Amino acid sequence: MNLTPEQIAAAQKANLETLTGLTNQALQSIEKLVELNLAIAKQSLSDSVNNAKKALEVKDIQQLLAHQAETVQPIAEKIISYSHHLYKLAHETQDNFTKSAEKEFSAGQKRMDALVEEWAKNIPAGSDTAVQTIKQAIASANQVFETSHKAVKHAVDVAQANLNTAADTVTKTVSSAGKTSKKK
Repeated sequence: MNLTPEQIAAAQKANLETLTGLTNQALQSIEKLVELNLAIAKQSLSDSVNNAKKALEVKDIQQLLAHQAETVQPIAEKIISYSHHLYKLAHETQDNFTKSAEKEFSAGQKRMDALVEEWAKNIPAGSDTAVQTIKQAIASANQVFETSHKAVKHAVDVAQANLNTAADTVTKTVSSAGKTSKKK
């Protein structure tokens, strides 16, 4: 079961293509994160300047309290929005990496099956038990991978649901707190 130079070169080429694809995905995610942070920084600067101007126009304690109440709600909503965008970006990146890993795992499975079949053709007579044992070990490893993949996907779905519930609760709380402070 010797590998030919062509097989080694093909494997190296496939690995390089995979690495290039993953690197491009990572760079795209970083680019999106930088764009998001830059947009948030610009918006925060603008909001800070506007809030400072409004604060300078305050004449009494009632206006100061009203100004603070008006300022808190948008900030909380922006933090929640930022968290959603950040989570979405992380989830998108994780999905892309998972798809790449699944693709590579599937290709690896096919290569392993082909190697075992090739090896099985060249083994001495009476070694059928060893071949069956290897095939069962590979099938077991594949089953473990599938089970782990399903468990991770379920955990991510639960985390997403919990994040959405928490964000909705915080949004409602901030919104009702803002309305209550405006009434006073």
